[in-house]
Amino acid sequence: MFSIDKIRADFPILKREVHGKKLVYLDNGATSQTPQVVIDTIVDYYSNYNANIHRGVHTLSQEATDKYEEARIKIQKHFNAKHPYEIILTSGTTHGVNIVASGFASILKEGDEIIVSALEHHSNIVPWQMLCEKTGAILKVIPMDEDGSLRMDIYHELLNPKTKLVFCNHVSNALGTINPIKEIIHAAHKFGAYVLIDGAQAVPHIKPDVQALDADFYVASAHKMCGPTGVGMLYGKEELLKLLPPYQGGGEMIETVTFEKTTYAGLPHKFEAGTPNICGGIAFGVAVDYMNSVGFSNIEKQENELLSYATQELEKIEGLKIYGTSNKTSVISFNLEGIHPYDVGAILDKLGVAVRTGHHCAQPIMDFYCIPGTVRASFSFYNTKEEVDVLVNAVKKAQMMLS
Repeated sequence: MFSIDKIRADFPILKREVHGKKLVYLDNGATSQTPQVVIDTIVDYYSNYNANIHRGVHTLSQEATDKYEEARIKIQKHFNAKHPYEIILTSGTTHGVNIVASGFASILKEGDEIIVSALEHHSNIVPWQMLCEKTGAILKVIPMDEDGSLRMDIYHELLNPKTKLVFCNHVSNALGTINPIKEIIHAAHKFGAYVLIDGAQAVPHIKPDVQALDADFYVASAHKMCGPTGVGMLYGKEELLKLLPPYQGGGEMIETVTFEKTTYAGLPHKFEAGTPNICGGIAFGVAVDYMNSVGFSNIEKQENELLSYATQELEKIEGLKIYGTSNKTSVISFNLEGIHPYDVGAILDKLGVAVRTGHHCAQPIMDFYCIPGTVRASFSFYNTKEEVDVLVNAVKKAQMMLS
C-alpha cells in the first residue's frame, strides 16, 4: 500500500525549512533526495567496516568486498543484465559515457558516422565531438520537433552502412520527453551500429530491462534514484566490453605487471582502475532496494498524477509557456513571458521552492526554442499535490513581482 506520509517520513531533508518556509523540493531532475536507509548504510560503512576491497585478507576488507559485490548483483538484477560483470561501477553517467567514447577512439576510422539526438545533455554530446576530432568520424544529429519529440522519420534517413554508433537519452533532462529507444536501438542494429542509452533521467521513473531493449550500453547515476552522489553504472554487453580497451591504467584493472608487459584483468575490473567509491557502491545497491520496495508502478502512478495536476494548474497562468508537451516523465520546463528564468527561480527560492533554472546542460534545446533557458520543476514520488499548489502560487507571486 502506497502511503505518501510514510514515504515522506523516509526522507529527513523534507522536514527542513528554507528562508522560513517549509521546503518544497522540485529539483529532482538534478538530484533526488536520500532516504534514511541509504544514509544509515553510509554511516554504517564508515563506522563498522571501512576498508579497501578485493585484495585484503583481513575481516573488514572481506566484509566490504562482499557488500560491494552484492551491490553489483542488485544493480545487475534491477536492470536485468545477463551477468554481474556486465555492470561496471563508475563515478556516474558522465564517467560511463566517457569509458565508451574512449574505447571507440581506437576502433572508429575517418569517414565513419555516429548519430546523436538533439535532446541530449552536454555529457552525451561533448565526448562524441571529442571522439570525432580524434578519429575523423562524422557526427550527425536527429533533429527535434516543436513538442519536444525527436524527428524519427529523419533518424531513419540518417542511418546507413557508415553508421557505427548511436547515442540517445532515454528521457530528456530538460523537457522530460520519453524517447522511443526500443525503435532507435532496433533500427540501428539493422545497420550493424551499436547504441548507447543515457538513462540518467529515466531510472528514477522507469525500470529499464537492458536485455528486452537489446541495448548495447546503458549508463545511469545513483544520485538520480535516491542514492549517493559520485557513483553510477555502465552496463555493456559482455562481447562489447571485451572489445573495448581499458579506460584508465592503475591498480585493480591488471592481471600481471612487469616492466616489459602488462596484462589486464577480466570484467568488470578491467574498467575499474584504482580504489572505487566503495561506500557509494554499497549505498547504490541499498537505494535500488529502496526504489523497488516503493514499487515502480506506484512511482509511475504518483508522478503521473503530479505531472497532470501541475500542468493543468500552471497552464492557467496567463503568459506561462511550457516547453516539451509530448509523452514525458514528471518534468515541467516553463517560462513566464518577458521574465528571465533565473529571476523566477530566485523568487521561488525565497518562497521555499527549489527548482532548476538555466539551460540544464542542454543548450541545443534552448537554441531550438530561441530562449536563454527555462524554469524546470521536476517531481518525484515523494512530492504532493499540496506542494504543486505552493509552486503555482509562488510562480504567480514571482510574475506579479517581476512584471
